[in-house]
Amino acid sequence: MRVTRVYTGDDGQSHFDEVEYELSPSGIGLLSELIPAKGMIIRETPGDYNLDFHPAPRRQFIINLDAAVEITVGDGSKRVIGPGEFFLAEDTTGQGHISRAVDGKVRHSIFVTLE
Repeated sequence: MRVTRVYTGDDGQSHFDEVEYELSPSGIGLLSELIPAKGMIIRETPGDYNLDFHPAPRRQFIINLDAAVEITVGDGSKRVIGPGEFFLAEDTTGQGHISRAVDGKVRHSIFVTLE
């Protein structure tokens, strides 16, 4: 399974990358190896959410439940992470990224903290 990753480069700016998690057959479907996590945060963001450049407070997966978020990184590249999709935020230093609501929709999400 390929997952979008946001990380801080040597230039201090955030960048997009892809992380591949191998899935193996299990009793039902396919599973990855266990990914150690520390905790979980539930979040609701308003439909007019527009947070300027900020670093992630910790390494974490962000899972969108019902609406999308647009992420902009240091070089101006943008990606929309849709409902039911998730990404790995690892840009904990430097400039960070921009997070913006999509289509004026309230977004419910889960943050799975990794440290």
